[in-house]
Amino acid sequence: MNNKLKKIITATALATSVFTLSSISAFGNQVHHVSSGDTLWKISQKYNISMSKIYQLNPQYRSNPTLNIGDKVNISNELVHTVVKGDTPWKISKGYKVDLNQLLKLNGLTAGDEIYVGQKLLIPTSAPKGENANTTYTVIKNDTPWTISQKFNVSHKELLAANNLKEWDYIYVGQKLIIPSKTNKPTTDNQLPKTNQKTFITHTVVRGDDLWNISIQYEIPFYELLQVNGFKNNHILNIGDKITVPVYKIAVKPTPGPQYGEYLDWWTEAQYVVPIGKVFEVVDFNTGKSWTMKRTIGANHADVEPLTSNDAAIMKSVWGGYYSWSRRAVIVEVDGRRLAASASSMPHDIEYIKNNSFKGHSDLYFGNSTRHVDGKSDGKHQVNVEIAAGKR
Repeated sequence: MNNKLKKIITATALATSVFTLSSISAFGNQVHHVSSGDTLWKISQKYNISMSKIYQLNPQYRSNPTLNIGDKVNISNELVHTVVKGDTPWKISKGYKVDLNQLLKLNGLTAGDEIYVGQKLLIPTSAPKGENANTTYTVIKNDTPWTISQKFNVSHKELLAANNLKEWDYIYVGQKLIIPSKTNKPTTDNQLPKTNQKTFITHTVVRGDDLWNISIQYEIPFYELLQVNGFKNNHILNIGDKITVPVYKIAVKPTPGPQYGEYLDWWTEAQYVVPIGKVFEVVDFNTGKSWTMKRTIGANHADVEPLTSNDAAIMKSVWGGYYSWSRRAVIVEVDGRRLAASASSMPHDIEYIKNNSFKGHSDLYFGNSTRHVDGKSDGKHQVNVEIAAGKR
């Protein structure tokens, strides 16, 4: 056998080996075959992944979560990136803040390999220490990088950098954008204290600061910032002023089982875990359907809005195809935690998110939340919070 033929056979064998290995490591055991009695909720609990991840991997079930025996449900714990024009493995690794060598290895690639538009690449899920895993967002009509940064309460510059975009770059409907995570929030149980902690830091006022923006920046209630500093609503800030800012770390509470959420008191705990500006997933406790929402306002309870028209449509379907004041037990998935809550879906009053087919905001209650109108407890909401927490 001549040397040229030997090289061809060897190269073919290596290519086959790499393909086989990458297929197994990337896709082996990543699909659940539906059997009698299965539901999406049961599958999520079996594989210890969130309902939002189930829907992310299986978008066909968002409008109708009914399963048939023999269906295949994707349950991969890996993030998937669809290659777009201009992508390279290096750009993708930088965008997701992952190691290039890990990205190449996970996908059976070597340095210098070409990738093509539409190709699916698995993204290593381990994030740099102290950071949350990045999430992705699908661009809808009228979106701009600026409006998206405001939706997710992230820096406009960081959003552009994470997606290799410039100020004037065009984005298109259906495009996937990486939403950079915040680095100042704990993401795992062992980063949180065993009991609730409250400390104080000092903020030095700079040009453009006002008390409302400072409260949003540090994720604390506006009224509390005023109270701690002895200010009134009309207090005027001067550049260089020193502002005392409370910082809360809320301990993770035990639950009776993985299907339940932590029972957090609204006034002393939940409002600090779900502050104004926070984006999170809401999972209906009974159906398992989930949608993305943002807390935009609210003091006695969280006033929230669906992030997109698709989220509003899912929300409406949970309430039988219409918006309603009726309460439902839900789980709020935020920063790796699952919180017990109760939601109604009727849009009302002021709105902050445009182009989401939802004219107003809706209500989200946690333990001991009260009504805005009279400051009293809502018994039906509280029952649902307890159901979601496994207390009933």
